[in-house]
Amino acid sequence: MTHIPFRLDDLRRILREGAGADETVDLEGEILDTDFGALGYESLALLETGSRIEREYGIALGDDALAPDTTPRALIEAVNGELAPAPQPQS
Repeated sequence: MTHIPFRLDDLRRILREGAGADETVDLEGEILDTDFGALGYESLALLETGSRIEREYGIALGDDALAPDTTPRALIEAVNGELAPAPQPQS
């Protein structure tokens, strides 16, 4: 079974829908390794973002995935780690 990976464009859309975007931050720029705090997203905005991701993708994210010092790259990796199918036992 394959899954559709969660990508930066998915995260950008969810950030804008859930928490909006600071006019001084270019979400279309190189943001993968910039922490969310520097992008203007506080803990409440990240909780909203995480809730939207969890509802939309049917996963549960750990608290570490949504810390203000987390980067978009780390969040994307966490989401994709939850979306990946579990390995099947060999018979």
